[in-house]
Amino acid sequence: MNNYRIAIALAFGFSLATAGVRAQSNSVVLLDSKSKKPVPYATIQYGINEGVIANEEGVFSFDHDQIKEPLDSIYITSMGYEKFGLPFDASLDSVIYIKPKAIKLSGVYLFDNPLTVKEIIEKVQERIPFNYNKEPVRQRFFLRQSSLNTIRKFDVDFKKSTIKELNKDLIDSVIDLVPRNSSYYTETLGDFYRKPAAHKLTIVKAAELYDKSNEDSFEGLGKRMESIFSENIKPDSYLKIKSGIFGTKVQVDSILLDIEEAETDEEAEVVVKTDPDKKHYFLDNRKGVLDDLMSSLFYQEDTKINVINKSRKYRFKIEGYTDINDEGVYVISFEPRGGADYEGTLYVNIENYAVVRLEYKNVKLLRNFRLLGITYQEHLYSGSALFERSLNDTYEIKFIENIIGRKMGVDRPLKVIEKNKNVKGRRKQNELSLGIDIMNYSTEKLEFVSFSSEIIPGTEFENAKENHQIKATYLTRYDPAFWEGHNIMEPNQAIRDFKVLEE
Repeated sequence: MNNYRIAIALAFGFSLATAGVRAQSNSVVLLDSKSKKPVPYATIQYGINEGVIANEEGVFSFDHDQIKEPLDSIYITSMGYEKFGLPFDASLDSVIYIKPKAIKLSGVYLFDNPLTVKEIIEKVQERIPFNYNKEPVRQRFFLRQSSLNTIRKFDVDFKKSTIKELNKDLIDSVIDLVPRNSSYYTETLGDFYRKPAAHKLTIVKAAELYDKSNEDSFEGLGKRMESIFSENIKPDSYLKIKSGIFGTKVQVDSILLDIEEAETDEEAEVVVKTDPDKKHYFLDNRKGVLDDLMSSLFYQEDTKINVINKSRKYRFKIEGYTDINDEGVYVISFEPRGGADYEGTLYVNIENYAVVRLEYKNVKLLRNFRLLGITYQEHLYSGSALFERSLNDTYEIKFIENIIGRKMGVDRPLKVIEKNKNVKGRRKQNELSLGIDIMNYSTEKLEFVSFSSEIIPGTEFENAKENHQIKATYLTRYDPAFWEGHNIMEPNQAIRDFKVLEE
């Protein structure tokens, strides 16, 4: 089945499955009227500074009851397509076809003094302080994180153990527990309070979708190994962990009893900090992801996407003109000049020189570390960002997609040695010796959608409370009813198909 037929099936299936429980909600797939293929990441505006983004398969939905200030019509826009509108009270079909619109070539727009591409980029730089909002803002957002891992190699060479229970069979059982392919999805709906120097987060609802049995198996194995250490190692011993020429000393009771700091020696220092209840883990983790996304925006000082603040490293070309949200924009491609990292396209507003859309992809390895058997590569960093004009005539982020691909490997000897200062004679008591060769590939995809952005007074920002105690709901399969009554970005087929296999 090809992509657009899959998308149609998804839209029809979802609408039929939820028709009885969400009468005020519509699920729609957007298709190109000529190619009949899905139109990804289109903007659907239904209220004043309110709207959703179609997913990568062109599917979107929204709940009428969640709209604060509805417009008279629903407007669907996507770069390269004609703007489509229909009355707000009209029923939406499960499939909507939108007409492609060719990018207008140079000469269609007439200028008294046409600018060179260098002059346009200079004006983009000059206008950054004025084009992007610096006032406190509250954004109702949806964040989806999709993490996919593949272990392509997991070899452990058992060499020696002086503890009977720490044998080859136990090591093999550890290897068998590690899934070679795993998926982890997190979905979060909340309010993100932002100003240039600080961020706050209040989570409304969140879900985690993964196979918890792997986690439970590791926990059970961990308890078993704790028991082995407790029975075979002296309470006043310490463990020295060696890999090649490196050594680290860790108190045994810091592992078994979760104390906060381990003893140190002249070779290395280790601080073991624990949070048994993980009270702040989920909110702080989500907040960290959002902070990283916002700091990666092209106009930030230390952004990774340095196409504007280090424009000398790039070669720019005006490809033509088009319009986004009924405003004319330059379409400007960029590629590395020398040692730069990215290629992509800028969409620059003709009147105020704001970058309203950005697409980028790396052209070389961004990180390539290889030393003493440890390998780390960041081979993929791509994505897009879409900005929307707010009520104070500046721009706010509307949508971010970021994809990161990594390769991580370890090929090293590993020794765990028990030593005891209080034992006369030979201090070494026990030893476990292994050779490990592991190679893991991971892809992480982040999708951020702002449904509404409101400029707020500074007092509202200061008074905003973060709900640190909130936890995500664990799901074994995707459940559309979980988000009933809320607007979200529709999941793709992989998420819809995910389910934990029952033993």
